[in-house]
Amino acid sequence: MAASNPDVVPIAGGTDVMVELNMDLGRPETLMDVSRLPELAEWRRENGQVVLGAGVTYTRIMRELPEHTALVQASRSVGSPQIRNRGTVGGNLGTGSPAGDALPVLAAWDAEVVLARAGGSTRSVPWREFLTGVKQTAREPGELILGARWNVPNGPGSFSKIGTRNAMVIAVANLCLQLDEDERSVRVALGSVAPTVVRAKAAETFAAQALEEAGLWNDAGASLGSDVIDRFGELVAESSRPIDDVRGTSAYRRHAVGVMARRALRWALADRAAG
Repeated sequence: MAASNPDVVPIAGGTDVMVELNMDLGRPETLMDVSRLPELAEWRRENGQVVLGAGVTYTRIMRELPEHTALVQASRSVGSPQIRNRGTVGGNLGTGSPAGDALPVLAAWDAEVVLARAGGSTRSVPWREFLTGVKQTAREPGELILGARWNVPNGPGSFSKIGTRNAMVIAVANLCLQLDEDERSVRVALGSVAPTVVRAKAAETFAAQALEEAGLWNDAGASLGSDVIDRFGELVAESSRPIDDVRGTSAYRRHAVGVMARRALRWALADRAAG
């Protein structure tokens, strides 16, 4: 169907598509319901990776992938229970909004997006190449998002979100921090502070080196100075490129991601120390 109607809009949970239809922001000629395709509703472990089908709901992620802390926390922050019962990571990817809550997690995990077209051909696109702009992606006409896959990082991580209220809100800013013990790396991804999700590369390099110098990679009980954590937050804030809009100012967003980064790093170090 997608091959014969290249401009078709796939719909699964409808938590983004129906909002646009109801607000008359888009009026596609053809919708294609993919919510009952069993292949999209599966997830599996494969060669050290997790492969998450585009149709797996946030509720199922919370229930079936509890060890993936950051993704579970991001899933829990999505809307209401009714929205989580319908919404999917595939929908977040298809919409491509910089405020999508699952996207910073996929970015921090260096996930790839798997796409397919009629005839069985598939391709995998790194997240940074898939997200090309505000609600713009590398998905080509006639392609369907099969899901995402990533190498499971060995270490603590978390997801944080700032909004105008405590629940059921679009992110003013969000952040995922992930430690990887095997690579001795710190990964930080930010959402809603740039045209697409971004990684805070300078902050990542600084934090990884600071943990090395403090002996924290070898000794989880070692400590990191508050001045180092403060500088880490500053570097994360500097990596953002926010705008002013109805949800918040650029200055507030920049301040917020610095605060979230400091908190997330402290949480990760505390989790390692608790072992």
